[in-house]
Amino acid sequence: MGFLRKTSQNIKPKCFHLWRTSSFLRSIIVNSRLCPHRFALTHSFCSPSRQNVKEVGIDLTQYPPERIRNFSIIAHVDHGKSTLADRLLELTGTIKRGHGQPQYLDKLQVERERGITVKAQTATMFHKHNLVGNNTSEQPPFLINLIDTPGHVDFSYEVSRSLAACQGALLVVDAAQGVQAQTVANFYLAFESNLAIIPVINKIDQPTADPDRVKAQLKSMFDLEPTHALLTSAKTGQGLEHVLPAIIERIPPPPGKSSSPLRMLLLDSYYDEYKGVICHVAVVDGVLHKGDKISSAATGQAYEVLDVGIMHPELTSTGILLTGQVGYVVSGMRSTKEARIGDTLHQSKTVVEPLPGFKPVKHMVFSGLYPADGSDFDALNHAIERLTCNDASVSVTKETSTALGLGFRCGFLGLLHMDVFHQRLEQEYGAHVISTVPTVPYIFEYSDGSKVQVQNPSALPSNPKKRVTAGWEPTVLATIIIPSEYVGAVITLCSERRGQQLEYSFIDSQRAFMKYRLPLREIVVDFYNELKSITSGYASFDYEDSEYQQAELVKLDILLNGQPVDAMATIVHNLKAQRVGRELVEKLKKFIDRQMFEITIQAAIGSKIIARETISAMRKNVLAKCYGGDVTRKRKLLEKQKEGKKRMKRVGSVDIPQEAFNEILKVS
Repeated sequence: MGFLRKTSQNIKPKCFHLWRTSSFLRSIIVNSRLCPHRFALTHSFCSPSRQNVKEVGIDLTQYPPERIRNFSIIAHVDHGKSTLADRLLELTGTIKRGHGQPQYLDKLQVERERGITVKAQTATMFHKHNLVGNNTSEQPPFLINLIDTPGHVDFSYEVSRSLAACQGALLVVDAAQGVQAQTVANFYLAFESNLAIIPVINKIDQPTADPDRVKAQLKSMFDLEPTHALLTSAKTGQGLEHVLPAIIERIPPPPGKSSSPLRMLLLDSYYDEYKGVICHVAVVDGVLHKGDKISSAATGQAYEVLDVGIMHPELTSTGILLTGQVGYVVSGMRSTKEARIGDTLHQSKTVVEPLPGFKPVKHMVFSGLYPADGSDFDALNHAIERLTCNDASVSVTKETSTALGLGFRCGFLGLLHMDVFHQRLEQEYGAHVISTVPTVPYIFEYSDGSKVQVQNPSALPSNPKKRVTAGWEPTVLATIIIPSEYVGAVITLCSERRGQQLEYSFIDSQRAFMKYRLPLREIVVDFYNELKSITSGYASFDYEDSEYQQAELVKLDILLNGQPVDAMATIVHNLKAQRVGRELVEKLKKFIDRQMFEITIQAAIGSKIIARETISAMRKNVLAKCYGGDVTRKRKLLEKQKEGKKRMKRVGSVDIPQEAFNEILKVS
């Protein structure tokens, strides 16, 4: 066995075609897939191309912390963050110019389609630069680590952990659009992390670009000096030659100590079917070698380091990571649930102080997922299992609905996270699902003083002995930036959604900045779409989690022929219950097909019916053959038909189409 390992390592790539045909070696490769770490040979040739590990002669020991720079790029959606990252990778020779794949660090199809970052990515670059006053002609180049972070509020915890591994950030702002809502949120995240912030005004090649106006906004909102802003166009390459020198000169080196015990910050992870879980880590203190035994501070589990290296830009094995460096670790973890973002990894059998800031996952939006066809439950179960291998932040529990059958109750970090999860299920696994109305976690207090958190409205008991005396709902702090002519319409919208205005000011003569406290329930479904609609698409919106507030909450049930449909139950504010109930039954009447018996659709709060619609039965004209005769004969036929309809109503079932659930989502 040792002979085979040694032989496989000595095979040179140019001889690949010679041993490829050897049936003996091919059988080794096939068998070793069952145990991916059994042969070193398997890693190089059997892994998918995206995960190929390159053995490159990079000596990381010649890069002390003072020659390392760790930075992130933060920006609003579509301000050119991914394009700027591509140009920096090209300028440093990390990828070839015109590699044919724009947005190189966005690996997922959903990321490219939406122009967002869902999974954090890292890339290591090398760049020669002479610091002012130093002769570095004989010094090695600087090692620059780009940590690409998600920009949306749903992933704000992941962003905060990624920023904790950086010492600086590029704040990218569109020269035409100026400061937007996520620009504000991301700036304060970086500011609270004490990062050196370099403002970059991008897209200066656009006809509508106004860099001077953007500089004034940066000064008034963030107190950033206009002279420090870099003017660039990532598309044409204009001004990019100043970005890398600014990163090296303005961002401080990592502060860790090489002599201290090993401490690593876990940034993100993903699952590879050949290697298991691959973790992106930042070494804060100490040194990590291949073969070391490491432990997790959060779970206490121990692992052996099977491979370690940097992303240059793909997996590049180096065998070592030193203080201040960012790379990947393969440790034989079987599930991404073991790799908790923000966790501290350290040497086994050593006691270290965990890095600050670690928090367990907090789910803010819950939704039921059911197969469109009941027979596809096993296929949906398999798809969700595979997808959660790469997204451990989703909570999944099985549940049963009388209307929809077997399904799952899933918890998500936020609305975008839920939307992305649904899209990936359909795109990557071809799953067709019915999703129930998204809900948020409420807290209810009963008459006996006990409190319970409710994630599924149908789980709220209607026990008359335990009457609900108080309820609390989660709120968010919403940031809205709009053209000043739309202020009135936006204030009206926020008031309708039970919003409380906290701040209102003008950025400049054309744009207004507003801050509201809004119930999370009110923005879960269609708030953003309505905001975009009334502002002609010019509004930018962002939010962050806030505390719970007390509210008059009631459970709204939908009844079909007197039977509650648990999948359609929802919790609403008492003031909106009448309107929401009326809209729900009207929508359902349009989408439920007529049957041979009468269907009664009702909305109820407890035992009180607040809205009702009736779908009349399809009926045969039983009097068609009666051309005369006594009226009692006609009555007899009608009574007989009526009895038959009653019998059907008792045993008949009503099928609720998927379109009905989609329409219910639009009723707030």
